Amino acid sequence: QVHLVESGGGLAHAGGSLRLSCKASGISISDYIMGWFRDAPGKTRELVAGINTDGTTNYTASVRGRFTISRDNPNQLVYLQMDSLKPEDTAVYYCSSYGSNHLHWGQGTQVTVSS
Repeated sequence: QVHLVESGGGLAHAGGSLRLSCKASGISISDYIMGWFRDAPGKTRELVAGINTDGTTNYTASVRGRFTISRDNPNQLVYLQMDSLKPEDTAVYYCSSYGSNHLHWGQGTQVTVSS
């Protein structure tokens, strides 16, 4: 069973930083596209950042240049480094995996950014 556990969320001030971590089990993440989604108030779930198996990345425009997704495949970890945080980044952030036509989600971690 795929299990993804996020951590690292919390409170930050505008302009501050947080690093989210995702620990995976039940899969070898080297075989999966990994990503971070978020549910912000009043918005649908959106893809924030994705990282392919070859290490290439993509970001939604609103976070590009501020957030960085990375992998540590041997340790089954995915990170989202969030810098220059804005109140609009406030959301529940979910780690995700995609492979063999299956999408999985973690339980989410809350990020709150105050102004």
